[in-house]
Amino acid sequence: MRFTGEVLVLVAALAVSWRFLGSYMAAVFDGRVHFLGWIERPIYKCLGVDPEREQTWQRYAVSVIIYSAIAILLIYAIERLQGSLPLNPQHLGAVAPALSLNTATSFVTNTNWQNYVGESTMSYLTQAVGLVGQQFFSAAAGLAVAVGMIRGFQRRGQSTIGNFWVDVTRAVFYILLPIAAVAAIIYIAQGAPETLAGPACFTDVLNHVHQCIPRGPQGSMTPIKQLGNNGGGYTNANGASPFENPTAFTQWLSMYLLLVIPFSSTYMYGKMVKSFRQGFAVLAAMLILFVSWAAFSQYAESRGNPAVAQAGITSQPSGNMEGKETRFGVAPTMLFEIASTQTSTGSVTGSNDSLTPIGGLGVLTSMMLGEVSPGGAGAGMYTILAFAIIAVFIGGLMVGRTPEYLGKKIQAREVKLAGLLVLVMPMIVLIFTGLAVSIAQGRAGPLNGGPHGFTEILYAFTSQANNNGSAFAGLNGNTPFYNTMGAVAMYFGRFAEMVPALALGGILAEKNLVPESLGTFRTDTPLFTGLLVGTILLVGALVFFPAVALGPVVEQLFHHKIFGKPSTLGTLHQGVRGLRLMTGRGRQL
Repeated sequence: MRFTGEVLVLVAALAVSWRFLGSYMAAVFDGRVHFLGWIERPIYKCLGVDPEREQTWQRYAVSVIIYSAIAILLIYAIERLQGSLPLNPQHLGAVAPALSLNTATSFVTNTNWQNYVGESTMSYLTQAVGLVGQQFFSAAAGLAVAVGMIRGFQRRGQSTIGNFWVDVTRAVFYILLPIAAVAAIIYIAQGAPETLAGPACFTDVLNHVHQCIPRGPQGSMTPIKQLGNNGGGYTNANGASPFENPTAFTQWLSMYLLLVIPFSSTYMYGKMVKSFRQGFAVLAAMLILFVSWAAFSQYAESRGNPAVAQAGITSQPSGNMEGKETRFGVAPTMLFEIASTQTSTGSVTGSNDSLTPIGGLGVLTSMMLGEVSPGGAGAGMYTILAFAIIAVFIGGLMVGRTPEYLGKKIQAREVKLAGLLVLVMPMIVLIFTGLAVSIAQGRAGPLNGGPHGFTEILYAFTSQANNNGSAFAGLNGNTPFYNTMGAVAMYFGRFAEMVPALALGGILAEKNLVPESLGTFRTDTPLFTGLLVGTILLVGALVFFPAVALGPVVEQLFHHKIFGKPSTLGTLHQGVRGLRLMTGRGRQL
């Protein structure tokens, strides 16, 4: 009952925020809010930017790439030099080159994949200045790109889509920083440490054991970790650490923060294109997918763990508690995990590696949808709009006329760019996973064999290509191979989607409106919402089903003893053979 009440309060809070935060965000990016002009003006002057001069989509995209490249170099330098820099009471040395590259790319791309133990690898300066700074700016960059694309639908016969430097500055100072500051006060009041005094060391008087408990600026790092859909935590345990997530209230607040901007972006979208119904149609598609995946995963983990049952423990009234946050239980932990994987946040309050195979399927496929339900800050919005363009194209074919979206004709260029945007991530995931399982350096990463080991590799590249950052665990990612490949996957997973999104915005901004007619396919109706959901599911299923079948699907079948006991079937080859036997294709082997 308490969990149900928490969910209802969460829904109510998000509903209120959707209306008011969404409207406020639209006003910020439309330039109707100026109360922080005294902060903006010096920043523009230092950058040499004229805030009144807008950019074409090409210049906007170049600004995104240049800013990100400089940021990666800066974070890399801080990590490599941290042993000689201040705010390092533990005297931590330089971070290894491959790990430094991976981490710098990770935080700049809003992925926050962490192949390191934060509390014993990164100094206060690296964490609080370098990494936390990028949690603000990477989230702001995602919002800026989404707004640039939305302006393409908003404008008529124009060649510009805004100014990247202005949009990023306004996203940080008007949206992210105020909310994160208020949330930080709450986290600290709830018990999250906020100090630069170094670890707290003491000797256990009973056992005479000397211990040092790591602490640092967790209270200020955690809110932007969630709000910006970053996911990078101060400690290795992330949201399962009582220092980052002290109470049941901070657990609830974390879920609110990681959902509030992505869902509110749909109202911002409707407000900017002057059609509330258009924003609501996109929101409805997000909600259908989110609720479906949350319910599926809750059901999967509530049934208990087959491995525990095999050990003779038949009663598991609390469900599969293996790897869950024991303070909160199965239901809150799984809701958090689904919210985190569907928003590109990647923070965790449990161990994904300890989920049942079908529960692991839930968090894995949450990302394989493209993280559009609701997706990350900005990223979810521009990705689902690309899916909307594809859905409009399909709808146009059905009614036999040139497809239109918000009065703009959708032609070959738009469809190609939208297709590229939604297929970049699957291409990276499948190519990199195939490479990893084909060479010794890749196969050395998983700590498990068989389908579960394959899932660990597949999950890692799915997480990185989606800029999510959550880990399935059970994979040693801190190797030259995985650090380098992961950095490449994160970089292209971010910018190979941003550039087509901005190109779509630029091309659409140049077009004039086409008058509606009786043959116009409406895009603000339940029919279009259903078509949008179907398009997202169809693309995900066609691209990823073979890979998913080799991982969590086969493992789930093992758990039900269709092919034999899990202990006797521990290789991927046997998993493939079992799957083929089940489908009547065993003679092909």
